Amino acid sequence: MRTKSGLNLLLAILVATFLFPHAGAATKPSLKSKSQSRKKAGAHGRLLKSLRARKAKRVFVASADLRPMAQQLMEARTPGAYAGVEKYARQHAKDPEAASLAWLAIGYAHTLDHEYAAAIPYLKRAQAHAGELSDYVDYHLATAYGDSNDSPSAAAVLHGFDARYPDSLLSRDAALVEASARLAQHDASAAIVLLRAHRSPPRADIELALGRAEEQSANFAEAAKIFQQIFYTMPLAPEAAAAQQELQTLSRTQSVTAPSVEMRKQRAALLVERRHASDAAPEYRTLLEQASEADRPQMTLALANALWRSGGSREALDLLRRMPDPGGELGAQRLYYLVELSRPDVKLVADYITQLRASAPESAWFEEALLAAANMYLLQDDQGTAGRFFGEMAERFPQGKRGFYANWKSGWLAFRAGDIEAAKRAFERQMSLYPASPEASAAFFWRGRLAEEANDPAQARSLYARGAERYGNDYYSLLSRQRLREMGASSTPLSSAEKAEPDASDQPPAPPNFSLTIPPDNLRAQKSLLLENCGLTDFAVRELQAAGAETGGNWSVAQIAKLLSDSGKYNAAIETLKRATPRYYAYSPADLPRQIWEGLFPRPYWDPLKRHAGANQLDPFLVASLIRQESEFNPGAVSPANAVGLMQLLPSVGKKLAREARVRGFNSGMLLDPEINIELGTRYLRHLLEKYDGKLEYALAAYNAGSERVDAWRNHSYRDIHEFVESIPFTETREYVQAIVRNQEMYTQLYRTP
Repeated sequence: MRTKSGLNLLLAILVATFLFPHAGAATKPSLKSKSQSRKKAGAHGRLLKSLRARKAKRVFVASADLRPMAQQLMEARTPGAYAGVEKYARQHAKDPEAASLAWLAIGYAHTLDHEYAAAIPYLKRAQAHAGELSDYVDYHLATAYGDSNDSPSAAAVLHGFDARYPDSLLSRDAALVEASARLAQHDASAAIVLLRAHRSPPRADIELALGRAEEQSANFAEAAKIFQQIFYTMPLAPEAAAAQQELQTLSRTQSVTAPSVEMRKQRAALLVERRHASDAAPEYRTLLEQASEADRPQMTLALANALWRSGGSREALDLLRRMPDPGGELGAQRLYYLVELSRPDVKLVADYITQLRASAPESAWFEEALLAAANMYLLQDDQGTAGRFFGEMAERFPQGKRGFYANWKSGWLAFRAGDIEAAKRAFERQMSLYPASPEASAAFFWRGRLAEEANDPAQARSLYARGAERYGNDYYSLLSRQRLREMGASSTPLSSAEKAEPDASDQPPAPPNFSLTIPPDNLRAQKSLLLENCGLTDFAVRELQAAGAETGGNWSVAQIAKLLSDSGKYNAAIETLKRATPRYYAYSPADLPRQIWEGLFPRPYWDPLKRHAGANQLDPFLVASLIRQESEFNPGAVSPANAVGLMQLLPSVGKKLAREARVRGFNSGMLLDPEINIELGTRYLRHLLEKYDGKLEYALAAYNAGSERVDAWRNHSYRDIHEFVESIPFTETREYVQAIVRNQEMYTQLYRTP
């Protein structure tokens, strides 16, 4: 009690000093004294926040036992889970701040199930001692009131929210809830004031509420303008359909200014960009019908593109053939679309490519057309012609958007065709011109293989060593190290003759500098820990993101990943760290903190994974790597092809495997159970390995693309399994196999017993 009283006394002194810095002084302050006052106020403010952060940390430590119960409640929301958290709250009545977190957890859990009336009494109990989470309690309580049709109570709870919580991340959300409550009470003017203060940056839900408030205030022109902005500039927002309905209703009684042509173009372009081309096509049809003669070519091309991307290829092709050649870049764009839409007609594609070569040899549309033609020939298994198109693309557009890819493919196809000199030149260009490209490490490896085949072991060793050093744990770096060991070079340093002159391309990227320490006096960081303890993980992440943006550095990224992992959201943790370290595979284990590596390569469900891997004679690190690639350890993952769970099994495959494993009463929903999914997935992988005589790369390719495709690909001749992998025609499958092999090595390095 003495410590708490002392803290309260210090807070009181600080507040008094802050509010009355010159108590008793009667003279007018000078400019210098004003500046000093501002500095003092800033220092006092920082000290107050520091003290609040320390108090929040005490509450966090005191409520640590709540976290697993709260997380279980958020996941299951069973009567037992509710009872456990309520028991915690009652047992901690003498520590009201910790108890408040439990009441908040119960109230929030009820809102997740839309049980708003049930949430209210728990959130009210949380209010008195919510401390640093008072803004969260007020917001969720008001939301529960609003969704229980008690608008006056919702508005009352949130009145003055911004003044009470000037730094709250919920400021805009709270304004929206309060404004909605004011609108329900027909107090549109108050709603307008609230919403206008929170319009930047634009948010569709706030804009929709503001439009309705303006309409309620009879500001019909302004309301229509806002609804149009939502519908035409935010077409995929959930509020877009409601805004359109509001416009239609408003236009029945009021004169509404038609949207500009530019707004309509913007909506259609956004729909195409975000893969809703079928919704864009009707808009482009209307725009084309109304277009001036000068705008018709551009609108025709836009409509053709939307039709093509939404499955209307025949109509798009007919439209483009009837269209007069507009010349220039528009003409090049038209010819590119004709190339894409004419595939696989070799004669027509060749004709359009010839026209582009003559009329637009430097156009980016010609580059795209060459890529389309090359890919067409690849699909037809005409590698020679495909290689020529890739070669032309690489020569004409070395700095183009896909110049690095074209160079690699031209070199690889030359290698496969036995044109060794052309392959050498392309591989060397890849190393020198595109050292940061995804294919650069492959270029070092395969150029080293060519050196070996030319009986030049010194050059081969140099290339392998440079590639291995430059690209860390990349798939081809692993192969380069393996090749060096096979050459007996594992411990023998390179001789001076074998060493190449170092250049910038040989220098690996510097790893990011992660701090694993939370700034002790950072209030947002401490709020995030409190939110984590009561199961509000998504809100905790938001606080950490804001804290990181305010302070800089990577500490918040590490903390976010840890929070997500601790909450069982391993896939979100992995993606967070991938964004922060996009070239993580270029680093060795010593380059990043252990916590970061464990976030990138977690081991959840390890006991059943080891057990079922062992039962099927599989390396558990291989199984972990496969799961990481398939679902990133999200047991609820369902793919567009309806593959389910950790190891992404199709229900039909799961049913067959369940019969073998004698899983009783099997249904596809059981694939969401991690234990069953791992049991059946490891059995499936074992079957594939047996089918391909233990060759992992074949089995992995079949796991991803199916055995029939792998059997067809194996009909070609290859030097070895590595050439097969690089020759897989499906980019997704090729990268899938390489990633699992690479990541198996990472798991082994991180977790193997010395």
